[in-house]
Amino acid sequence: MYRSGRWLLILMLALCLMLPHMVPESQVAAAETSGVSDMIILQNVPESDVTVEGDTFTLSALNVYEEGHFKRVEEGIQWSSKNQNVATVDKGGVVTFTGQPGRTWISVSDGVHKDRIALDYKPVRSDQGKGKPEFKPTIKKGKGERYNIISHALENMTVEEKVGQMLMPDFRTWDGEDVTSMLPEIEEQVEEYHLGGVILFRENVVTTEQTAELVSDYQAAAEKFGLLMTIDQEGGIVTRLQSGTDMPGNMALGATRSEEITRNVGRAIGEELSALGINMNLAPVMDVNNNPDNPVIGVRSFGGNPELVGEMGVAYTTGLQETGVAATAKHFPGHGDTAVDSHLGLPEVPYDLERLKEVELYPFQQAMDAGIDAIMTAHITFPEIDDTQVTSQKDGSQIALPATLSEKVLTGLMREDMGYDGVVITDAMNMNAIADHFGAVDAAIRAVKAGTDIVLMPVGLEEVATGLYDAVDEGEVAIETINDSVNRILTLKLNRGIIQSEQPLPVNEKIEQAQQIVGSEAHQQVEKEASERSITMVKNDGVLPLDRIQEEKVVVIGSSFVDSLGNAIINEHPNTTVIEATSYDQLSEDQMQEIGEADQIIYSTYTYNVWTRSVDHPQMRMMGRIMQETDTPIIGVGIRNPYDIMAYPEVDAYLAQYGFRDSSFEATAATIFGDNNPTGQLPVTIPGGNGEVLYEYGTGLSY
Repeated sequence: MYRSGRWLLILMLALCLMLPHMVPESQVAAAETSGVSDMIILQNVPESDVTVEGDTFTLSALNVYEEGHFKRVEEGIQWSSKNQNVATVDKGGVVTFTGQPGRTWISVSDGVHKDRIALDYKPVRSDQGKGKPEFKPTIKKGKGERYNIISHALENMTVEEKVGQMLMPDFRTWDGEDVTSMLPEIEEQVEEYHLGGVILFRENVVTTEQTAELVSDYQAAAEKFGLLMTIDQEGGIVTRLQSGTDMPGNMALGATRSEEITRNVGRAIGEELSALGINMNLAPVMDVNNNPDNPVIGVRSFGGNPELVGEMGVAYTTGLQETGVAATAKHFPGHGDTAVDSHLGLPEVPYDLERLKEVELYPFQQAMDAGIDAIMTAHITFPEIDDTQVTSQKDGSQIALPATLSEKVLTGLMREDMGYDGVVITDAMNMNAIADHFGAVDAAIRAVKAGTDIVLMPVGLEEVATGLYDAVDEGEVAIETINDSVNRILTLKLNRGIIQSEQPLPVNEKIEQAQQIVGSEAHQQVEKEASERSITMVKNDGVLPLDRIQEEKVVVIGSSFVDSLGNAIINEHPNTTVIEATSYDQLSEDQMQEIGEADQIIYSTYTYNVWTRSVDHPQMRMMGRIMQETDTPIIGVGIRNPYDIMAYPEVDAYLAQYGFRDSSFEATAATIFGDNNPTGQLPVTIPGGNGEVLYEYGTGLSY
């Protein structure tokens, strides 16, 4: 016994001496990273989403630091599967189930630290317990304090670091110049204020190469946690990427009535953003546009029917989040039934909770139930939910508290009544609905106390950050409130892989990958199909489709975007003349002669508010005069808003195209000449005079 014990001891000592030489040098180097206290599998973290779809998925390893933060580690580690009959794992952590039932443990090691996770491939029967069972893979998380990395991070973060996670400024310009590359001053602010995110605008994202490099530089400037790189890439009239695919907007998608097309559009947008390193999209708009006078939502909405908006919004969200890009439903509790733009004033929605749940809140509830990552608040008053009166800084008058600053709306309604526990982000805090009536610091403090997690575009980063620090120190804002918000933000970052890497991909490789994806032929095909399926023939008195008779002369008339429509028509019918005029008085004698000699007239209108749609507006008066003075058939095209026909209901035919991107003009031209059989249906009701309906929701003619 004594001798065998002695030899065992000698053997153990020898193994200990040999161990460093048996472990690959790369693993030892990774394990010895300064300050690393542990290495774990991300999917073991309680807050991590462990949904497995299909038979292949990827595990990730994290280095956890003594200071509380964590980073993704990909090199110097070794993955292994205990039972390869059930599943294998490659060197990148990609797990593949073989189809054989059973359990395996996937392990990862860096030579010092080790973690493992259990994977099952077992039968799952239907609720009735009948029929052949379906085999599905599932993950069994590990348990233990080591996996509570978010709470560990919170324990080690300063108040300044926590507040920084809740601030998302824009750096659209600097000293009057568009910011298209990282500046030392911006890098300093990212570090000094421990920023959790930055929002990009069209001025910042010019080319694929430049955008990928700028986003990469922003992430490199982040101190401990990955940045939420955010943008408003809705599609349609709100499209920021200058090198991306110009997808049709929401109302065009609503007109298609196709969840599949909408999901494809959301996925394509997500793929382009992800390729550029942009990981959060402030989309989709889930407002119900049931007010034709709405000046700010309009075609940004999927339509005027809550069920349609909910279905399309969830489909868009699913496609977007499948790519790893966070989606954001906006503008809660609903901006669709307003006649005031919150960028300019403070709108009010006067309805009670019962009506709001049936209309405005319905799509948001659908998005929440479907697992949307974030909700954006609206700078709108809802006096039936919160009738709190506050004094306006603008003129000293009493005003209702906007939803963005209302605890009854954000906490009482959204979190408690509707059960939402994701990230809440404000709309831009520099909009007049907030900036006119509240001080920048006061507004930010009110928003945080109300229940928001991220303050978007604070007015004066230093002042707002300092004001929030002081509010926490003085007890005006509870530290528990801050902790709850940061917990939600870090959870979102974990689930979307927004984690700094020990070995970030070189920027030239990021650019190369992005160039293969952004504006790709596959995405252009998605755009083309969505545009063609959206075109809605609202009226046709036997005029359409037009014949391609070479001798027949077509005249295209309009002001805004008439060249775009004209070029698309010329591609279909070369014997076409394009006349650009903003009023009837501008038409020259030669142009009047062209109109008089036309065999077919296509008249395009572009509207964005009540005035531009009015019969007294110059473009509508010109349309009226031309209809009066010629017997030539006239085809009206509503370029943006489908409501344009309200100003000229006697037109011979009318098409709604919902946007001003090239693909929509091409789809309209193809429809006019019969190459595209229109299948779009009105996603809104078009009112007539005296409270009557001119065209019902769902109207849509075909050939």
